[in-house]
Formats: sequence, C-alpha cells, structure tokens
Amino acid sequence: MRKHHVTIMLNVALIGFGLSGRYLQAPFFESNPNFRLKTIVSNNQNPKDFFPSVQVARSLDEVLADSSVDLISICSPNATHFEYAKRSLLAGKNVLVEKPFTATVEEAQELILLAKQQQKVISVFQNRRFDSDFLTVKKIIEGNLLGEIHSFEIHFNRFKPVLNPKKWKETVGAGSGIIYDLGSHIIDQVIVLFGVPKSVWGQTFTQRENSEIDDAFVIKLDYDKLKVTLKSSLLVREDTPRYIIHGTKGSFIKHGIDVQEDHLKMGMEPTDSDFGIEPISQSGILNTEINGLIFRGTVETEKGNWALLFQNLHDAMVDGKELLIKPEEILEQIRIIDAVINQ
Repeated sequence: MRKHHVTIMLNVALIGFGLSGRYLQAPFFESNPNFRLKTIVSNNQNPKDFFPSVQVARSLDEVLADSSVDLISICSPNATHFEYAKRSLLAGKNVLVEKPFTATVEEAQELILLAKQQQKVISVFQNRRFDSDFLTVKKIIEGNLLGEIHSFEIHFNRFKPVLNPKKWKETVGAGSGIIYDLGSHIIDQVIVLFGVPKSVWGQTFTQRENSEIDDAFVIKLDYDKLKVTLKSSLLVREDTPRYIIHGTKGSFIKHGIDVQEDHLKMGMEPTDSDFGIEPISQSGILNTEINGLIFRGTVETEKGNWALLFQNLHDAMVDGKELLIKPEEILEQIRIIDAVINQ
C-alpha cells in the first residue's frame, strides 16, 4: 500500500511587529502551508490590518501560556533576545531568534545547551545566507571559477545620517550598534564560505553626529593566504561594490543588494513568480580564465530565496532534518564580534 505523506502544520507566534516581524518573517509564515501564523505580539500597529486571521497578544507571557504554539519567533529589540529565547525554551517551545542571536558568547552557549536539554529546535534568522548576491558568490566560488581565493571583501553600507526614530536602535546596550545589526550578516556569510578564521582584527567607531552607538566598522579576518575584509557604514551615499573577490584565476565584482526586502515592502508575496529576482543591471562582473580562454562578462544573479530558511526550520522540527542555520555556527560569529569589540 502506498504511504501518503502527512503535512504537519505548526502554529507560530511572532514576538514583535517591526521591520523584521511585519515584512521579513510574517509573509513567509503566511505563504508556507506548513505554518499557521497564529499570534503576533505587538504594542504599536495592529497586525490584523495586514494579517486579518491572526490573534493579537500584548506580551510574551500570553504566548507562553498557549499550549498550541509550536514555534516562537523573536523579532523584539536586540537586548531582549536572550531573555525571551530562554523563557520560550523553558516553556517547551521551539525558537527562531532574529539576529543578533545574543550579545555574548556565554549567553549563546547557555541557549544552545538549554535547547538540547529541552529537546527543542533553536535557530537564528540569518536570512542573508539566502540573498541572491550571496547565492551567486557561493556558486562562483564552489564552481572554482576564480581559482584559489586570496582576497575577499564585503561592504554593507547605507546612507542614514539622521538617527533612527526607534530609540532602542540608538541606545547603548546589549547587542546594540552596527556590528550586531549589519555585521552579524556578513560575518555569518564568511563563516559559511571559509569557516573560522585564524585571527581577527577589527574596529568599530562612530561617524554620525550625536550618535551614541557605533555606526561603522572595519574587520579583517586572516585565513593564511586568504585575507577577508568586512566594512560597513551608515554614511555612504554613493555605494561601493558589495562583493570584491580576487583569486588566482580571476575576479568577481558585484554591486547592489538582494531585492527581497524591497519586494516585500512593495507588497509582493514570496510566492510571486518575480519575487527575489534582481534586475539584470545588478548582474556581477566575472573576469576569469575558463578552459584556457579569457572570459569577461556579466553573470546572471541567482534568485533570492529566504523561504528556504522557513521550510528547513519546519523540516527540522517535524522530521528531525539538519538545520541549515546551526546555532553553533552563530556562536563563532559572536566570538568574532566579541573579539572586535574587546580589542
């Protein structure tokens, strides 16, 4: 007799309804038939204006008391991540934490151990592993199109000279500053590609007037022959290339950034056919040698696909599949951030 695969739908509670909750996560939970976005905790906007079928709660306590909730996704301010994740695990819930995972190595280790003790899944919303540009870079490197990589740079810049109206984003505290906000993404990408560096040097600094937090950084990671440079600033109006990669056979230069966030803000759904597809004008330039011939031209960018993160999370919770984003990898990211901050 043929066996039918039974889909298990998981109830999700979203803690926080800012940029991440509203645009980067809720649409993916809503569009994936394996999830039911049951509850959103929000004290500002009314989530029902956007997702009419959800229940609205005012606190994490309400969610923890709901035995039907399988997964809690924490999209609240950075300083709350550790406490909320710990309370959620202790309540027997699976947990997804928006980056930064935690502010310290010790907190990350505690959550990883607690998840194992509770036999629950914990993962981190490192969505930019599934950006179009990063998927393209990964494909080029894994295809050995550049030979042995000796120089790898990522620039993650924005132009935001005016301080963020969200006070928690501009206040010194646990997990505050640009290295936790933007740095966590590009450090994670480097760890995915190259593993743990042999040594770390870095510096965070403040550039915007009246800013209380670090709003720029430079990090250098040493992998013997390979040298990695990561840079970010909130005062870059004319953007630089995002990726600059040089190897023994060639180079790859990529401008622009993944369009999924922009598409979501425009009202597109993750299931739309054009979702996550970059304009041709953002194609990267590859200059290399292929089969003895010099090639210089553009490379079509891969389709961005944050939905992979959500489906993998479901599969890990239901079928015990391996997580794509393992908290142990994020622990190494926090070690690097810690090394830069404490230099």
